Amino acid sequence: MDTLSHALWGYGLFGYRRYAALAIFFGAMPDLISFGAFIFIHIIQGDWHPGPPPMAAIPSWLIINYSLGHSFVICLPIIGLVALWCKPIAFAMLAWPFHIVMDFPFHSFKYFPTPMFWPISDFKVDGIPWSHWYIWFPNVAGLIFLFYYRRHQK
Repeated sequence: MDTLSHALWGYGLFGYRRYAALAIFFGAMPDLISFGAFIFIHIIQGDWHPGPPPMAAIPSWLIINYSLGHSFVICLPIIGLVALWCKPIAFAMLAWPFHIVMDFPFHSFKYFPTPMFWPISDFKVDGIPWSHWYIWFPNVAGLIFLFYYRRHQK
């Protein structure tokens, strides 16, 4: 799933009550700490090119960050600890595991399958890439429906 969609799903599902900015952040965070950092570094260096980078150009730190951000084993204990301190913030942080739920069926083995149980297991799903129109359009339709619902719920 694209990072903007993750941020919007995070806001629409977990940021509509309080802490909207946190829900947006945690919805996008798994991608920001990996590919976002990679893009930022390449923009600063003046050699960024749009589109997915080839696997040969991916540094090892990006793979580690991607695994950290896309693992239930990492995110759920962190959210659990935050819930002991402040439940409303933990609720907004649920955008993080929802990001993982939205990613694992829509990433294929060809390019960054979601390591949802890393570091305990290397289990991954060979999903359908989100860039296919029959995945992308329902995603956009779902976001439109969610925001329509939120607007008319009040």
